[in-house]
Amino acid sequence: MKVKIVVRVSMSDEKSRSKALKICVGIGGVESAALSGAEKDQVVVVGEGIDAVELTRQLRKGVAHAELVSVGEDKKEDTKPAAAAVATPADATPVFWSYPPHYAGYNSYPIYESSSSDSCTIM
Repeated sequence: MKVKIVVRVSMSDEKSRSKALKICVGIGGVESAALSGAEKDQVVVVGEGIDAVELTRQLRKGVAHAELVSVGEDKKEDTKPAAAAVATPADATPVFWSYPPHYAGYNSYPIYESSSSDSCTIM
């Protein structure tokens, strides 16, 4: 069962908003996290098996004051996969793209050998 959790966090700048989203995504079971509200001060988290108290505690520890607003079921139904299956034709052939390699190969430099026996063997 998907759960939708709304937490109000005191965030004043973009850095704290980004940090709050990173904390939310780092919790196990989170499928999506987004900012909402008029002042972008609420974090909406959707997922399965999320501990709302642990999420709030992590936000308090990492960002600022956090207040748990609501916990409930996510009421959105997945209707997009059914519509996508109808729109895709069954006889479509897949397209394969091939690209040249990232490098053009090794540079070839001429090798000079001397045949005189009086030269040094190291050089």
